[in-house]
Amino acid sequence: MRRVVVTGMGTISPIGNSTDAFWNSLKEKKVGIGPITRFDTESYKATLAAEVKDFDPLTVMDAKEVRRMELFCQYAVGAAAEALAQAGLTDLTEEERCRTGVSVGSGTGSLQIFEQAHTKMLEKGPGRVPTLFVPLLISNMAAGNIGIHFGLKGKNINVVTACASGTHSIGEAYRSIQVGDADVMVAGGTEAAICPSGIAGFCALTALSKESDPLRASLPFDKDRSGFVMGEGAGVLVLEELTHALNRGAKIYAEVAGYGATSDAYHITSPVETGEGAARAMKLAMEEAHLAPEEIQYINAHGTATHLNDLCETRAIKAAFGDAAYQLNINSTKSMIGHCLGAAGGLEAVACVKTIEENYIHATAGFREAEEEMDLNYTPEGVEREVTACLSNSLGFGGHNATLLFKKYAD
Repeated sequence: MRRVVVTGMGTISPIGNSTDAFWNSLKEKKVGIGPITRFDTESYKATLAAEVKDFDPLTVMDAKEVRRMELFCQYAVGAAAEALAQAGLTDLTEEERCRTGVSVGSGTGSLQIFEQAHTKMLEKGPGRVPTLFVPLLISNMAAGNIGIHFGLKGKNINVVTACASGTHSIGEAYRSIQVGDADVMVAGGTEAAICPSGIAGFCALTALSKESDPLRASLPFDKDRSGFVMGEGAGVLVLEELTHALNRGAKIYAEVAGYGATSDAYHITSPVETGEGAARAMKLAMEEAHLAPEEIQYINAHGTATHLNDLCETRAIKAAFGDAAYQLNINSTKSMIGHCLGAAGGLEAVACVKTIEENYIHATAGFREAEEEMDLNYTPEGVEREVTACLSNSLGFGGHNATLLFKKYAD
């Protein structure tokens, strides 16, 4: 199998619209959660979200493109632009374009255009549904629009596995390069579901926190956790075959060395209580990388701040790592940016690569005290620690489990 490295990163997030801004905010424990501004939440049980601020799509595309892209696609193209620029892949030959692909997932696509079209259909009849309703709605259009905007003609796919979409998309991009389907893949996740139907739907599942204090709303692994906070944004990596990267003198930020994907085969919304499915995903990633549990220093957890997820993920980590679980630093980026659904895995992958680059593990903001069974190190304060290998976990409705293993690049 060919080796795969990370040569670029791009980020649109509730705490910064560039990778540097995002990472510096994580180090500062900056919480990007606040009252929802997109619509009136008076009749909603959940009134907080982690919204992207000050994003201007016109900085990366023209007005015509903006009109033909819903917000989740705009975020994806914005993050991809930064990642490709950082990787130095902005002026490709025709041959290079045909060997450069895209794998960017979204869990929901555009709920907003569905709301708008449904209202028009009810009020004015089916003939008034927007002409571009379907291509604005469907989730594959994030990957499609990245390919169109940057002229990338290689494999173009998206993976839709709810909250694991971003991680699976990166994992499948990694596989594509390993087996020779592409030399470069733009990979990650994007989401923009902070809208009436998105919030109402997750409220109906009793999944969202009803907390009114932004600093106590998203509390992964804390005994006072009360549900997740909806977030949005996009996280994108440029993955590249090692020799291809070396031949053009690219800066290598980390290596992708393992990928595990499993199913709980248990329940549409609840993880299996033993954590068995997530544990197998972590074990598969470590086995592929030929690393023992003792050689992993850090896990960026799925860590949604729901009661079942955090308990079951803790059980999964213990099952996968045994006694070595107590030597890990574990954190949840969602403590600051909320749960960005299909974008979560992309943003958390960026956090993992930056952790390896800087040997700094960001805090789980707001964490104070866990319940008895949850006795691992959830990193209440940021810590300087050499990180040579780490895992990123994502778990999606439907029982989808995905784990990526990143490690420091070495010859």
